[in-house]
Order: sequence, then structure tokens, then C-alpha cells
Amino acid sequence: MITYRALRFRPQTALFPLGSTLSTPLLAMSLSPEDVSRIALLSRIELSAAELETTRDQLNGILGFIEQLQAVDTTGIEPMAHAVDVVQRLRPDVVTETDRRAEFQAVAPETEAGLYLVPRVVE
Repeated sequence: MITYRALRFRPQTALFPLGSTLSTPLLAMSLSPEDVSRIALLSRIELSAAELETTRDQLNGILGFIEQLQAVDTTGIEPMAHAVDVVQRLRPDVVTETDRRAEFQAVAPETEAGLYLVPRVVE
């Protein structure tokens, strides 16, 4: 397991100008060590050289899995909200308690027109 150390925030606009992209296109589903270094910098994570290679391999594995998922033909398959076709059982919408507002307001310090009056907080 890799232990990551957070970096202090330092703007790096000169290194990564607005609109810059990764050097490796995401369609290739492979990251270079420079891409992983940039991602680590943007995430404020410090990586050693060994951790950089391990992290690159792990990220490339994740991207490879995504590529496998994108290769599956899903035409004609309806999107699902849940993996199992379940229906949530709902209880009947009936009143279970009686109206006790008058009892509660009877013990309140101040009420007016069915509302509780409280001291002003903001002047």
C-alpha cells in the first residue's frame, strides 16, 4: 500500500497553463510518468519515483478496465437504476398521530396566531 503525503498548495500556472491537457490522449487509455506526476501535483500528493511507477500501473489498470467496459456492445439494453429489479414497498399514507398543537402551545412562553414567538436575535 502506498502512503501519500499531501503537498502544500502552490499555484503552478506557468507549468500547466489554462487549457493544457495530458500529454497522452485518454483514448489510448495509458498514462505516462509525466501525466501521473501532473495528476499528483494537481491532487497535492507527493510521490517518490517508486510510488510514481506503482501509481501509474494502478491507474493504467483502471483505465484498461474502463476500456474493456466501453468495448461491450450495449445497444438495446435499457439503463437500470439498480442491479436487481426491486420495488420498494411503501406503507399506506395515513395519519398516525393526532393534532396536539394546542397542547404544545399551551405550555409555550408566547404564541400568536398558532405560531411560537421568540426573542429577536439579530438587531
